[in-house]
Amino acid sequence: MLESAGSSTLNALEPASTKSGLQSFVMSFSVILLSEIGDKTFFIAAILAMKNPRLLVFSAAFSALVVMTLLSASLGTIAPLFISKKYTQMCAAVLFLVFGCRMLWDARSMTGKEGQEEMREVAAELDEKDEAETAKVTEGGGVDGQVPTKPSLGMRFKQSFVGLTSPVWVEGFILTFLAEWGDRSQIATIALAGAEDFWWVSVGSMAGHAICSAVAVIGGRMVASRISVKTITVVGGFLFLAFGFLAMREATGIQALTHLRLAAEA
Repeated sequence: MLESAGSSTLNALEPASTKSGLQSFVMSFSVILLSEIGDKTFFIAAILAMKNPRLLVFSAAFSALVVMTLLSASLGTIAPLFISKKYTQMCAAVLFLVFGCRMLWDARSMTGKEGQEEMREVAAELDEKDEAETAKVTEGGGVDGQVPTKPSLGMRFKQSFVGLTSPVWVEGFILTFLAEWGDRSQIATIALAGAEDFWWVSVGSMAGHAICSAVAVIGGRMVASRISVKTITVVGGFLFLAFGFLAMREATGIQALTHLRLAAEA
């Protein structure tokens, strides 16, 4: 009788402790969206798209972010193999709470114009890096010193796919990958994958990256001049805190469920 009651109680609590795919998707999508808008990777894609085909730049940036997302989610999935799910959940909660507090603290000293300043800094770095290559292209001046004519839409579309092995694509991929490595969004993805569902976290993160990359290559300069990085940081800070408290509650739920399971088995 007691064992049956314990089992029924355990079964009643089990669905509450199980993560839904929608929750994992929304959490990862929201974290990426609020972390990447106005980030360095955002401005790298925006500036490269001003000088090169947008589809080419988007494919390079998004490919790098997809690789980074899958790598980060895989690292997060490995963690529960060495640490119990309860402690993985608690570590994720602590990380979110720390990130949330840090973002709100940083927002106190922001003026709201950090996006434009960050874009100028990234532009200066890219100009300095590409100075030698730009000089070679300028000296060539096209065939017989003539300025090349503007390619048609079909030609640009073809060049975008042919250019996947071009220096521009490789540069965009490498710059985006390196800028994202060790970033707050990467650590958040690792923590989410360890606490939530791997596939839904990956899909949500990639969807967020796709939107941010598309916005960057289509209208990055306009977005940089109109968005308030301070507002995004404040909203992101509260979002991280909310996810942190949610993860902490789920961690305590896992602990209570474990005790009930042991009691039922006894």
